[in-house]
Amino acid sequence: MENEQVYDLIYVLAFCLGGIVLAAAPFLIVHRLAARGTRQSANKRDQFVECGVEPIGDAWIRYSAVYYLYALVFVAFAVDVLYLIPVALVYDRQFPSRDLVELLIFVGILSLVIVYAWKKGVFEWERKRTPPSL
Repeated sequence: MENEQVYDLIYVLAFCLGGIVLAAAPFLIVHRLAARGTRQSANKRDQFVECGVEPIGDAWIRYSAVYYLYALVFVAFAVDVLYLIPVALVYDRQFPSRDLVELLIFVGILSLVIVYAWKKGVFEWERKRTPPSL
């Protein structure tokens, strides 16, 4: 019995070691293949020059907190849709009224989230314009 426990421990350690190796391998490969010693000119660092679009202004702009709230509401509803699709697939033709009421309550609570976000002004996104500097 003790011999089997040692084998189980060896399997667990080998699995953990394999996980560490697979997690570290991409970092080591990138470190070995990365270019070193090249000078970065202004054109090489500019990501839009290859597309032929000249950049306007600084790339580091501050986003409003409203943008992040809008994104969180979107993620919440995307996750909720993932819960509604399996429910719709399970209840094919035999859909008891109790289940319909539960789904309506679920969608109603989601609707209250939209109403709350709307009242708080999450969906009113005003962009601040700065005059272009010459």
